[in-house]
Amino acid sequence: MELLCVEGAPRAPRAEPDPQLLGDRRVLQNLLSQEERYSPRVSYFQCVQKEVKPYMRKMLAIWMLEVCEEQKCEEEVFPLAMNYVDRYLSSVPTRKNHLQLLGAVCMLLASKLRETMPLTVEKLCIYTDNSITPQQILNSEVLVLEKLKWDMVSVVASDFLAYILHRLPLPKNKVELVKRHAKTFIALCATDYTLAMYPPSMIATGSIGAAIHGLSISVDSFPGEALTELLASITSTEVDCLKACQEQIEVALAESLKEISQPRQEFSSIKSPYYSASQDGNKTSTPTDVTDINL
Repeated sequence: MELLCVEGAPRAPRAEPDPQLLGDRRVLQNLLSQEERYSPRVSYFQCVQKEVKPYMRKMLAIWMLEVCEEQKCEEEVFPLAMNYVDRYLSSVPTRKNHLQLLGAVCMLLASKLRETMPLTVEKLCIYTDNSITPQQILNSEVLVLEKLKWDMVSVVASDFLAYILHRLPLPKNKVELVKRHAKTFIALCATDYTLAMYPPSMIATGSIGAAIHGLSISVDSFPGEALTELLASITSTEVDCLKACQEQIEVALAESLKEISQPRQEFSSIKSPYYSASQDGNKTSTPTDVTDINL
């Protein structure tokens, strides 16, 4: 009998959103009440970290995003992994040469919570050009879990998208488009330290506002300022804070578009068999393509 090994097995299907839960204000309120519990300390670069700098975090975040993209992770995996990174760095002084190990461990943990098929330790080692060993990842996994007090079910910005969009009077044929662009903004925000310090609900609301603005979608009875006020009321956010967040997201997008054509320093130059998905043209789940977004 001939045995066939199929590595590209189809992803397990996910349940469709429940309209009753989407319309229940209590669910959204629970998310809002829990988000502060998982927020990192804003000043950890000044108060905790001596070697790690903001630009190092950004390099790590870009590498992690590329790994999640190549492995076609669910869109929640990368923001959740970055939440773990920020929470860990908020409490534990870390050597700069341990950053990639921390990122690999956080991706492993996030994929276990949000993926139907979690990332493997072996693949993560390949992405580091085998600069770390499987045993190092396993040992560090226990350390990260201990420092985060085993409280891993963090609320991230993408958790709010469905509940906010459900309350907006958007044209039905535009909802998925706005959602896809908002997910791209959320991934972009997770790479930027200054944006990652905003509450997840504000990142989600600002991302939706930036997506609607960039796509030039008209919302019935809510033009311009009225739409911003509606978005702010949904998540109980200050209008001025939301405007500032949305403007900062749009600026970050413009800077990201400029950087696309420029070479950047990478953690690893390895091109493994797992690192060639971009050549086959398959669309990934992790949203990283910002080139089709207009300002």
